[in-house]
Amino acid sequence: MLDNTGKKIKHQTKKQLRKVTRLFKNKPKNIGLAPGSLVYVGDKEKQPVTITLFSYKDEQFAEQKISQTDELFNYKESDTINWINIDGVHNIEILERFGKNFNIHPLTLEDILNTNQRPKVDEYPNYLYIVLRMFFLDERDKLLKNEQVSLILTKNYLITFLESPGDVFDPVRERIKKSNTLMRKSGTDYLAYALIDAIVDSYFHILEKLGEEVETLEDNIVLNPAKNDIQSIHLLRREMLLLRRAIWPLREVISSLQRNENEFFDQKIRVYLRDVYDHTIQVIDTIESYRDMIVGMLDTYLSSTSNKLNEVMKVLTVISTMFIPLTFISGVFGMNFKNFPELEFGWMYPWGFWAFTIFIIIGMTLFFKYKKWF
Repeated sequence: MLDNTGKKIKHQTKKQLRKVTRLFKNKPKNIGLAPGSLVYVGDKEKQPVTITLFSYKDEQFAEQKISQTDELFNYKESDTINWINIDGVHNIEILERFGKNFNIHPLTLEDILNTNQRPKVDEYPNYLYIVLRMFFLDERDKLLKNEQVSLILTKNYLITFLESPGDVFDPVRERIKKSNTLMRKSGTDYLAYALIDAIVDSYFHILEKLGEEVETLEDNIVLNPAKNDIQSIHLLRREMLLLRRAIWPLREVISSLQRNENEFFDQKIRVYLRDVYDHTIQVIDTIESYRDMIVGMLDTYLSSTSNKLNEVMKVLTVISTMFIPLTFISGVFGMNFKNFPELEFGWMYPWGFWAFTIFIIIGMTLFFKYKKWF
């Protein structure tokens, strides 16, 4: 039963390692095509495309599901703040409509479809394009999953493109629904800041969960290292590398938004971006600390297993050492000589053999104790 459980854990850990490894693979499908060619690069082609519109200003608020994309095009010149959220980017036809009606550059549409983009910011004459990575920690199989978030920011509307339904923007939605708040009184630049801040704050939740796993694994390795601990170490190391790969470029993105004098972010909003930048630095420092701990855990694991092996070898060596004189005595009394004077003594077996044997065992045990060899 125990062997089957161990094999099951080992199989699950290997499966997790394979899944995390795939997160690092980048297989673009548009190699050799002209710039701006629209080809979806991702693995969520079966996800339905859902479009949600949040329209608000001061006391006005409206939320609705959009079934026909043509309904959105009337909001381009609206005096309200409009947040268009699109879950599902694999439908090239819908993206082409958005590109044509909202005047989105083909290179931007290509980047939206290529879901392996690193965090970046591109400035165009009529909008700002921002790419972020959003992470989820699956509570069922404890796997770190991520997806690309694309933002198109203009003065009176913001479009977000996500690979699939489910995000970390619920707190932002709740703030939009409340009247007489800073969110209602601000423009799309504050909305973009709020979405970026929500993504960065979600990193703290991810790191808190991973930190608990790191500390638990570290305690297990020190107290009782197991065979599958080495695989858990590699899994955590790859997850930290994935986080680092996504968050290090984000620092430059936030810094660029904070410094550049573009028309899309007001000077008052740059103060909030500075706070997001500080949070990003804090997240990076935490990741680096955990990476150092994980690297140290590998050395700790090797040391713990080596010490455990040394303890076993010490016990076996002590037992073998005790049997060396006993083997000598039994060998002497096992010799087939005819004239063996000690054999004529009647109490030779209990006193000459066993008493001497027990005396040697006790004496060697006390000697080893005195030397603190065990």
